[in-house]
Amino acid sequence: MMTVAQSISPGIYRKLGYDLGKDFSYVTLMAILPSLLTTHPSLPAKNVKDVIALAKARPGQIIYASTGNGTSPHMLMEMFKWMAAVNVVHVPYKGQAQSVIDQISGQIQLAFNTAVTVLPHVNQGKLKPIAISTKERFPPLPDLQTVAEGGVKGFDGSSWQAVVMPAGTPREIVARVYQELAAMLKAPETRERFLAQGALASGIPPEEFAGFVKREAEKWGKVAKAAGVTVD
Repeated sequence: MMTVAQSISPGIYRKLGYDLGKDFSYVTLMAILPSLLTTHPSLPAKNVKDVIALAKARPGQIIYASTGNGTSPHMLMEMFKWMAAVNVVHVPYKGQAQSVIDQISGQIQLAFNTAVTVLPHVNQGKLKPIAISTKERFPPLPDLQTVAEGGVKGFDGSSWQAVVMPAGTPREIVARVYQELAAMLKAPETRERFLAQGALASGIPPEEFAGFVKREAEKWGKVAKAAGVTVD
């Protein structure tokens, strides 16, 4: 299994034990996990434009949480900061559970978290949904704008999970595994089960998936450079 973390790592680590372009045979993207941009209910913001305006009015005063340096929630917010030209303060946590608890309690004002993690808290009114991180809207929250629709044009990011094999794996084996996975991922019952868990089933062909990973690495590399994110 490969995740978004492997496409972020080349941009933030000086030394890696793998090369995305040489060490893998790409099979398929299994699922995309959109993230929700949420605020504490007390924050006077209803949409992306409000968040940006508030952040610009209070530079360095709004605190956002992540699950650690270089993680998807961290990089999503750094991309938001970069593209929206705002200054919010990063507080890294060792995991998602505590960061969400602290946001519910009001210690943290802002965060990107996978939809599956925070959707129950949103439905209970403990967190306020501002936008979805992907370029397309999230079916369980059809009326919620994307970050791009909210005013940050071109914003598109998420967590994802995929299947790869070692470099040099015969093409017929890659094709056979892909066909089996794609058939499963295209089944309505699979898509419904994934959606219930906050994920969007994919199943794109190997060549398309390889291009997707390359674009992801390039995108996160630019974000890391702009934000000065490094992890040693």
